[in-house]
Amino acid sequence: MFRNQYDTDVTTWSPAGRLFQVEYAMEAVKQGSACVGLRSRTHAVLAAVNKAASELSSHQRKVFRVAEHAGVALAGSPPTDASSPGSSAASASTTHSSTTRRSPSPGSRSASRTRRRVCTQRSWKRPYGVGLLVAGLDESGAHLYYNCPSGNYFEYQAFAIGSRSQAAKTFLERRFKGFNDYTPEELIKDALSAIKETLQGEKLTSSNCTVAIVGRKDDGTVEPFEMIDAKRIQEIIDSMEAAEEAPAEPSSVQAEDGGSDAAPMDI
Repeated sequence: MFRNQYDTDVTTWSPAGRLFQVEYAMEAVKQGSACVGLRSRTHAVLAAVNKAASELSSHQRKVFRVAEHAGVALAGSPPTDASSPGSSAASASTTHSSTTRRSPSPGSRSASRTRRRVCTQRSWKRPYGVGLLVAGLDESGAHLYYNCPSGNYFEYQAFAIGSRSQAAKTFLERRFKGFNDYTPEELIKDALSAIKETLQGEKLTSSNCTVAIVGRKDDGTVEPFEMIDAKRIQEIIDSMEAAEEAPAEPSSVQAEDGGSDAAPMDI
């Protein structure tokens, strides 16, 4: 059996300049169930697939509230890795908001990043095999960050992680330019549509997805981070399916050309 002599600890670099322990952790994120995040100027939405290991078990929780103004969605394995970054973000958010009287989004982001980076700088530690999508609200509006196992973080308008997330990214890339002006309802619908892209034919229902939202109303009051009720999610899914099944109305041009005997290429 082949053994890699450069993956025994996280501080050993290969001759090609690679840290295999970090790469292994990032690969673990791709094996987890999909999570999606997107934001407008005033709201941010997180959505995740509820995937059970077997028919006899319940699904692992993927979306967590870490403070009134922030929450996280996670993808990766093993499950024990998920609690540490999430709990550190929650603790930092509480401390940040109580000492600075500001929204905790920056605190939760930096705390999770710092703790993860330590795990890439100590030979006796290993990176967490979990990726985090952090949605939060501060004075400048809504924000969405991706915190990867390497300790780096990036801000996005929309992003997806986990298994088959490329399909969700492709969907989001086609629509993200309009996200800034989206209403909360439109954000939720696009989040569900992106999640649907990762299911590979499996029917999207309120039982196999979780959606959460945080934002600020037009009058300036804050809508705390909360999980959306399953009944409301199912109503939105039903309305989306009804819109997809509705027959498209023929255009006036098609109606006028209906009596023509000319072939399409001859017009």
